This record gives sequence, structure tokens and C-alpha cells, in this order.
Amino acid sequence: MTSLRRGLFALLALAGCAAPAPSPGNIDLARLRAADQEPGQWLALGRTFKGDRFSPLERITTDNAGGLGFAWEYPARTRRGRVEHGQEATPIVVDGVLYASGPWGVVYAVDARTGREKWRFDPEVDGSYNRKACCDVVSRGLQVWKGKVYVATIDGWLVALDAATGAEIWRADTFRGTDRVNRSYTITGPPQVAKNVVVVGNSGAEFGVRGYVSAYDLDTGQERWRFYTVPGDPAKGPPENAAMELAAKTWGPKTDWNSGLGGTVWGEMNYDPELNLLYVGTGNSTPYAGWYRDPSRGDNLFLVSILAINPDDGQLKWHYQQVPWELWDYTASANMILADLTIDGKPRKVIMQAPKNGIFYVLDRETGSFISGKPFVFVNWMTGFDSAGRPQINPAAVYQDRPAVIFPTQVGAHNWQPMAFNPKTGLVYIPAREQGMVMANVPTYQWMPGVGNVGAAGAFGFVYELVGMDPKIFDPVIQATPGIPSLDTREALIAWDPVAQRERWRVELGTEEYSGGGVVTTAGNLVIQGAANGRLTIYRADDGTKLHEIETGTGIMAAPISYELDGEQYVAVVAGFGGARARLYPRAAAGFKHENYGRILAFKLGGTPTPLPPARTPGTTPEPPVLEGVSDAVAARGGELFLAHCVTCHGARGETRLSSYPDLYRLPSGTHAIFDSIVLSGKLASSGMASFADVLKPEDARAIQAYLVREQAKMRKEEGAR
Repeated sequence: MTSLRRGLFALLALAGCAAPAPSPGNIDLARLRAADQEPGQWLALGRTFKGDRFSPLERITTDNAGGLGFAWEYPARTRRGRVEHGQEATPIVVDGVLYASGPWGVVYAVDARTGREKWRFDPEVDGSYNRKACCDVVSRGLQVWKGKVYVATIDGWLVALDAATGAEIWRADTFRGTDRVNRSYTITGPPQVAKNVVVVGNSGAEFGVRGYVSAYDLDTGQERWRFYTVPGDPAKGPPENAAMELAAKTWGPKTDWNSGLGGTVWGEMNYDPELNLLYVGTGNSTPYAGWYRDPSRGDNLFLVSILAINPDDGQLKWHYQQVPWELWDYTASANMILADLTIDGKPRKVIMQAPKNGIFYVLDRETGSFISGKPFVFVNWMTGFDSAGRPQINPAAVYQDRPAVIFPTQVGAHNWQPMAFNPKTGLVYIPAREQGMVMANVPTYQWMPGVGNVGAAGAFGFVYELVGMDPKIFDPVIQATPGIPSLDTREALIAWDPVAQRERWRVELGTEEYSGGGVVTTAGNLVIQGAANGRLTIYRADDGTKLHEIETGTGIMAAPISYELDGEQYVAVVAGFGGARARLYPRAAAGFKHENYGRILAFKLGGTPTPLPPARTPGTTPEPPVLEGVSDAVAARGGELFLAHCVTCHGARGETRLSSYPDLYRLPSGTHAIFDSIVLSGKLASSGMASFADVLKPEDARAIQAYLVREQAKMRKEEGAR
């Protein structure tokens, strides 16, 4: 709020007149462009259109950050059946109301002073849709614009809500024209307002989909344009536009068009109103193994690319591809930041990204020209760049004929957890990961509906524990790969200088994936980050010194924000663990000690200790039933089927391996009695457990149950011996 507006309100009060309350959700382009004049608001996911997640507020500083404590809490439960899903959204705060999205596409609107609920919207998605999502039914955010709240649901609807009441105004089917049965599209990313349209992408590349973004009229929901990120089968029609004509030239005649090709847009987008450009980051290929996808080894545009699109007509202005002929599940889906930097003595309008492939990119956001790119962690998939910024692929990283050691892994050097840029320190703060993997070809690959189609196997980190694999089996491959560090997981918060392209400091966070969450930085010389262990930590932005730590008891993945009301600066975050690690919690996760469920938490100076969730009650293993006529061979086959179809969600096993999902090694007798009804008939579909009758036969379900009964008996015996 400007000093002029503060003065106006003061005069109205002196005159005995009450200033009219602002209409809810009152954000427009003029207000967003002037966001720095209202530092107490948080008007977009990244606060401003630049997406830097920098707060100009400085009431909380390095001197008093130790006094930050609990202000209020809102319970953001979004249960379908027994499962509380992960919370990955950044909230928006406008005129005293905090808006946030949750799993499935739920929306919460609460009083930003007290946490009192104003309204809540639940799209009532069928719980069985959970099966179509690779990495939980999360939502990474919403948009608030001109009195409306725009949110996408996991099952493909873009919904416009009244910001005052939460009432639905319109909804649009963003999966129009797709095969909803055989192509598992989902939406986990936030929509993006771009001038006169709201744009949304989708997820599901591993499940055989063709990526695209669609734009809709802000008032009516009518579709205005659609931009595909990869070409379609030429036998079904010509390219949709000039961009697809260009892209088609980079795919060979033996391309497996039936695989969909991937390139989904599931991360945050950015809109630059000064240049009238929408920036879109595209995802990975399907299958990963390029020799099955396109044996010509073409670049395969526009996989793993940053695209600049004119929102008026959906036409491409420029593109930059980070990984030609993508093989390693890399994406350009990490959040992008727009900045004005001085490089080589000249002012440049840039776009910055630190994606999964481990390279920190600085591009000219007007033209897409490559300015610089440097590894922010150890990488070996490429050896450098040519003069135009094209990566030089390391031949040893191609795993077609033999397994290869690759850095970074599929999880990425930086995944979706938002990074932030502080213009006062000149540093970008990256939730980063040092980790290597062994990747191998799957020679029996062929595309199938309803399952992941990647054509490759990657072994790293938590995957070893999830599938019961001993990492030592890859020692010969690792020993044959010179000049690499340990493949073990090491997460860190890295402060990166984007001009010098070098690290300034780092703080080690943990030794498992998703140890650290997204970040926010402030003018008070602070960087604030949550973690899977339930702690919210405040660091000095200039040197990384830890200043304060708040125990919340709930794992945090999302990025915090900061806002101000009535002269009080708040820090708020949506907490609740899940996402890709919902299937198997990190060993340091708060979920081992406390119940895990969604919470919106706010903090202020002089606050109290944060209330902790109830303690988790340790489980026990029930007596398993006796299955007649089941051999060890059947149980062994069931174990293979379990790894292929069940462990994607059900990674829990006793007290040492916990998950958001039920522990199938501890099923009660009543559940065993209706096992087939659940697995094949969809008895619990509405609660999130879909039928698998399309990929499993009755004898398959019987084999899986036999495996679980065998393992349950072993666990019960072990518990009795302790």
C-alpha cells in the first residue's frame, strides 16, 4: 500500500467515514505490475509477475528472527478414504484473505489475520482418479484475478470460483478431445493468467500422453487456443501450426506416435506483461528410452524446453531446448524467475531456471538467446555447451547397450520445490540435490495403456528401499565409470550467483530425497525453508547462517510466503507431506512421530510455540489368514506383480517403512476377506483405491495376496521375537 493510500484512509477515518472494503480477489494487471507498491500483499505465486518469491518486508530481520512463533493454524484436510495427500501449493494473500489450493483441486479461503475459514471448495473428484497420477493428487497453486479464483482439478477441469463466496462460476474440460480411458492425463500444476486468458497445462507423460497447454476466456471459460508441445501422428492430420511444423522436422519416420511422446506442462508458468509473453516449461519424454521413441535420434522438439508464447493467439515466439533427444526423465518444469540483471556491463532482461538436469540457465527473455549455463551440482549427462548454448551429450550417459551411471537422477538436481531470488543479495536460493543413478534399457519394452511406459529402469536413493534392491549389485557399473562422486543422496540449500554463475554458500539438509521444501527470501536478509522433518528454518540470506528453527510436527514441501496486516509481518506456509514420497516417507520425516495431514500455518514475531499434531500410534501386524492351495512359486510371482503394480503407492512395511497409504503387509482379516473385491471390483474406488481389473486377472490378484500373506506372517513372527 502506498503512502498516498495510507494517508487517504487516515483522512477518511478522521472525517468519521468508513473506507469501503475492497472487493474480494481484486487483482488486475495494473495492480500486479505495481505489486512493489503494496509490499504487504502476496498477489501471485511468486508475489509479482517476475516470480522471484522475494518479499520487500523487513520487520522480521536477522536481529529478531529468533522471536518468530506461531500465530494461527487452519486444518487443510482433504481426505478421500484413509489417505491424507501431500500439500505443494504456494498461497496467495490479497486484502486480508489467504487463498490456497490443496490435493484434488480443493480451495481454501481463510482470514489471513486469524486463520478463520471464509469458505472452502471441494470439486468432489472421484477418488479412483488417484491411480492415474504418477506422484500424488497434489495441486501446486491457483490464481486470483478480478474477483475470481482459478483452480485446476486433478481430473482435468479448470474451475472459476467467486472469490467472495467460493461459488462455482464456470468450469471447462481441459482434456477435451483426449482419450480419458487409455491416456492418463492429470493436472497438478497451477493455472496462469496471461493478459485476457487463463492458461493451464497437464501431467502424465509416463502414461502415454501428448503434452499441451490450453487458454480460456477469463469470464466465460470458452477455449481460445491450444498449443501442443510435441507433434501428433502425421497419419491423423497435418501439424496444427507453424510451431508443430518446425517440431515435426526433429522427429524421425519411425517415431512411436502411439506413445504420445510426452512433453507435458506441469510446473509453474510466467507471464511478462511488458513483453506480452507467456513462458512455459515442458516436461520429459515418453518413453525415456529414445531408441524406442524415435530411433532417428532427432532433437525431439519441444521436449524439455522453455517456450515463449504470445497469449493473444497462442503462437510461438521463441524456444530454447535444454536436452535434445531426452533420455533421463529430465524436465524444464522447475519454477522460472524473470529478472533484470547487469551482465558484462549491460542490462539484460533474463529468465532463469535451475531444472532437473542440474544446469543453472540464464536466457534473454525477449529473444530466447542463451546467455550462460553452469552446473550447480555435479552432472555427467553432458560435457559442455557449444557457442549457441546447445548441450554436448556425453556418449557414456546413453544406456542403450549397457547400464550407465548418470548425474543427476530422475528426481532431479532441483524438482518442483520453488527457488527464490533476492535482488538485494543478488543470489538465487535453490532447494538442490546431489545424487547419481544407474539407468538401464528395458529390452522387452512395448507401449501398454494404463501403466507407466518408460522403456528404462533407474536405480537411485529411495528406489532401492522401495523395491528391496541391494545397491551393491551396481558396484561393477559404478567402478567402471571414472571421475564421479558418490551416488548417495545429499540435499542442500544452495545460494547461487546468477551473474557470476557460481555458488556462494550452501547448507546441507539431509541424505534423502525431498528433505528440503521450497523457499522464500525477504528484504530482512532472510531465507526461509521448510523440510520433511517438520521444521521451518530461517537463514541469513547473505551467508547461510541459521538464525531460528520452528518445530511444526508436519512435513513441509511447499514454499512459504510473507505478508503484512495491521503493521504485523507474517510468514505462512501450507504444510503436509506426500507427493512423490507419499509412497515411502524419508526416515527423518515428521510423519514417523506425528499424524500427517494438511495444515496452513502462520507465524509472527512474539508468537507462541507451534501446536504439534497428535502423536502417531505405532501399528502392529495382525495374524494373516491361511490361503489354501497356494504355493511358494505363486507367492513369488505375486511379489513380482506387487512391485509392478502396487508399490507405486504402497511402499509401507512395518514400523521402519511408513507411507501415506495403507500398509498392505499389515492387512486385517476383514480386508483379506474382500481382497478381490477391492483389487478387481473397485469396492473402495471412491476412497482412492481404483480397480486394477484392466491389468490384473483373478489369478494375479490371488498371487499378490499370497505374497502379502507370506510376508505378513514373517513380519508377525519377527515382531513376536522382539
